[in-house]
Amino acid sequence: MDLHSIPKLKHSDSDQFFLLAGPCAIEGEAMAMRIAEHVCELTDKLKIPYIFKGSFKKANRSRIDSFTGIGNEKALEILRKVSETFDIPTVTDIHEVTDAAMAANYVDVLQIPAFLVRQTDLVVAAANTGKVVNLKKGQFMSPEAMKHAVQKVKDVGNDNVWITDRGTMFGYQDMIVDFRGIPTMRKFAPTILDVTHSLQQPNQTSGVTGGRPDMIETVARAGVVNNIDGLFIETHFDPANAKSDGANMLDLNHLEKLLVNLVAIRATVKSL
Repeated sequence: MDLHSIPKLKHSDSDQFFLLAGPCAIEGEAMAMRIAEHVCELTDKLKIPYIFKGSFKKANRSRIDSFTGIGNEKALEILRKVSETFDIPTVTDIHEVTDAAMAANYVDVLQIPAFLVRQTDLVVAAANTGKVVNLKKGQFMSPEAMKHAVQKVKDVGNDNVWITDRGTMFGYQDMIVDFRGIPTMRKFAPTILDVTHSLQQPNQTSGVTGGRPDMIETVARAGVVNNIDGLFIETHFDPANAKSDGANMLDLNHLEKLLVNLVAIRATVKSL
């Protein structure tokens, strides 16, 4: 699909990877605005097309007492304010069929979580909004199988579809990225690498997912070297106290150095 079709997306002619980045969950207006402002400054400087990411609710948590959100409408209104304030597009994930039309009133990209990507009714509901649909590859699915998820979106007349690789289950408590899948999935749709979720360590005995944020640059570099179309990075100014996925999020203070390095790698790869 053409990046120019996404409202408010800047630097779409820069021949850079595009970036989906922000907190795992919307915890409040101040935190969302703070993160968005910082990432906007960096991506404007580096000419990276940027879409702000934030979940308006977290439905797939390990424990019933885990944080799920501040209220659907309140969080979606914050996403709208981020978009209007910084003149950027936004993305959020949906979990139920009824979420699709509701969230589409506030954001530009609807994301289907990896655990739900085989749920036909959910994928079709997202596609029917006419928004870009970002399909997370199931941790249990082969890259080849994502062809069918993409086709579900296209079969209802929506060609605005992406695939995001977020790793594959490796045993019970770890994830691994098989970079052989990137060229395979790029045949079906523009492909994004979810760097931070690929470094999750799920199913911990505490009921709280662990992670390896120290490996973020390693995985991100490999994605850029292998011609990924976009990168997905969850980031927070205080990951240790984030209400969701703090164990694998990137500290916001480290984002600039990471992006500078990735842009340099992209230039090298493009020159080959």
